[in-house]
Amino acid sequence: MTTTEAPTAGAPPARCPVAHGFDAMGDDYYTDPAQHFAAVRDEHPVFFYPYLNAWIVTRRDDAEAILGDWQKFTSGANSGLIDVPERYRDVMPPDLISQMLVGSDPPSHTVHRFVAQRGFTKARMEALQPEIEARAHRVVDKFEADGRANLVSDYALELTTQTIMAHMGLGYEDEAMMRQLRDDFFAVLASAQEPLPEPRRSEVWDRYIAATLYLREVVEQRRENPGEDLISDMAAVREKDGTPTLSAAQIALHLTEFAAAGVDSTTQAIANAVLFLDQNPEARADALADPGLWPRVFEETVRRRPSSTFASRQAQADVEIGGAQIRKGDMVWLALASANTDPTRTPRPFEFDIHRPEPEDHLTFTQGRHTCLGQSLARVQGATALKVLYERLPSLRPAPEVPLEFVRMALLPVRRNLPVEWDVADVARQQKKVLRQMDLTVLGRTEASDGVVALTLGHPDGEALPSWKPGAHIDVHTGVGGAGRVCQYSLCSSPARPESWRIGVLREPESRGGSIFIHDDVREGSTVTVSWPRNNFRFHDSPRYVFVAGGIGITPIIPMIEAAQAQGAEWTLLYGGRTRSSMAFLDELAAHGDRVQVRPQDEFGLLDLEGLLGDVAPDTLIYCCGPEPLLQAIEEATAHWPVGSLHTERFAPKKVVRTEPDTEFEVEFAESGVTATVPPGRSILEVAEEAGISALSSCQEGTCGTCETRIVTGRADHRDSILTPAEQDANATMMICVSRAAKGCPRLVLDR
Repeated sequence: MTTTEAPTAGAPPARCPVAHGFDAMGDDYYTDPAQHFAAVRDEHPVFFYPYLNAWIVTRRDDAEAILGDWQKFTSGANSGLIDVPERYRDVMPPDLISQMLVGSDPPSHTVHRFVAQRGFTKARMEALQPEIEARAHRVVDKFEADGRANLVSDYALELTTQTIMAHMGLGYEDEAMMRQLRDDFFAVLASAQEPLPEPRRSEVWDRYIAATLYLREVVEQRRENPGEDLISDMAAVREKDGTPTLSAAQIALHLTEFAAAGVDSTTQAIANAVLFLDQNPEARADALADPGLWPRVFEETVRRRPSSTFASRQAQADVEIGGAQIRKGDMVWLALASANTDPTRTPRPFEFDIHRPEPEDHLTFTQGRHTCLGQSLARVQGATALKVLYERLPSLRPAPEVPLEFVRMALLPVRRNLPVEWDVADVARQQKKVLRQMDLTVLGRTEASDGVVALTLGHPDGEALPSWKPGAHIDVHTGVGGAGRVCQYSLCSSPARPESWRIGVLREPESRGGSIFIHDDVREGSTVTVSWPRNNFRFHDSPRYVFVAGGIGITPIIPMIEAAQAQGAEWTLLYGGRTRSSMAFLDELAAHGDRVQVRPQDEFGLLDLEGLLGDVAPDTLIYCCGPEPLLQAIEEATAHWPVGSLHTERFAPKKVVRTEPDTEFEVEFAESGVTATVPPGRSILEVAEEAGISALSSCQEGTCGTCETRIVTGRADHRDSILTPAEQDANATMMICVSRAAKGCPRLVLDR
């Protein structure tokens, strides 16, 4: 609908109609803004709302007409009416604060948006997705075992704050400031239309100005030393004569906008999605079955309940809209929640339908020149946050009673509490289905020996890493951006130091390139993608231990020695290698004195395993890691020891000798209710993935243990290099990437 000029002669038109049942501060509005608007929209499509001293426009056609006409409906009043306290006007003069993107018009708006938009392109936001996903997993790690949380503060705000800080290139030391800034900015913005009483007004402005001044300093620093971040991008834009297009004060002003809009709006959408999915279990089931639907869940959420329920403009002429006479200078608030559920434009507007043919057909991110600059970030972050949350905790649901705990602003109702709960059993179940990985920074790199580098890894923000026990390893994604081979490396640091992990990597020219990439391309400061620790080489309590290591096989033994020391056990280590210079961590091991026997081959020949293990020692466990010839030799040398005495870990798959060709068999996945045929030449893992069954895998050669699956019935032909002979005989689990049904077993039933 287009607007028409209203007559200006005679007395000014009355401020009516007024929708007496509408209350943007009431519980009904905060429960469901769209439904509250629907109760008045038919009778009063445009009405005056005295609380805001503004006209409310509820129909989509009218809203689109206003959004498309910036000359007749200016955004300038969104910031131009902000009353900066007198004591801060030299720092934040009115002409500066009026340059907010949300509160300015062309030509100023065009220039400022140009400077910022290069940091918010769709391609760049999509490139952030793996980082957002990794951070989301880290946040869930903190509370998954609790069974309940405040979704807003414990998950959504945590994730969105971390993401915008990473995008700006800010460190964890700035987190408290950025968390407060998002609230203070919205209070400052809303003060143009909504009262901000003392003493809160002074408290908000004191913090807001302090944060702004700090960000100005950061902008100046990035001009001198740019990085790959949003602040550097904006600071680098210059005019033809070389002068910066925007001042540090102007850029800092926009950063405060992004700190709020990039955090709270997405946070609200995540919380609202959880509520809608609980009310619409069929939509949740569809998204859990098809992760490609999470972007649609996000779109339908923000259509049905926009985080910002209004967009405001100021009339620049007398106009008539929807029968209401609006005067020049009047504020006009566009009810986005109402426009998105206008039945004349959206079929079944109050149904939560994630299969709508045009899921992005809504005004949540508005239209025209003021289309949300960060909409691509919101879409990527919102969909990813929901995907990770429900992958990890599929039974997640709102608590029986959800309080209406909001920061009550009509412009942006900010929910502060959404209690949720879930079945703690989700944690163990989903570890089999969801690959848990994270991006870590290389905190240090040292040459541990000839051909071996040691990398120390940690979170960029200094947070504690997941706990682990001796014998654990991690997957490391090699290649640019982690797009190459996935390699497994044992953790060789101390489990008692959660702030960092250490791995040792042997350069292997005959390998498939993973170790070469690490040696040649990974440096201090590099980012590497790694998995959570897994442990197939578990360290068991014993009064006595014999450790045997060959070459880089020393890495899992180092934390075992620490654990043996801590429990007061007797232990010895026999450590072999090609040459003394090729043997890593010798200086570290020297502190243990004669408990450690260093036997390089060029000085002593092959390790004397018969002399070490010829006599059976009671109550003694043997742990050995190294190349295949060493493992075969120690298996022969301990054949007379009690079953279960020897524990080994292999670098490469154990060679399996087959005397008969593979045959077809049937596999039933009990949890999924799927039955399939596994033909010769194909693995159970491949068949499971084709059937849509979540099955984690990494090495696909039976050495990492990722795909270990419980056997319900049937016997397996075990072809992995992880399970001990006793474990294989027990037939409790199998590695479905390599193992098959045993001869004479036509059907396996597996717990997946």
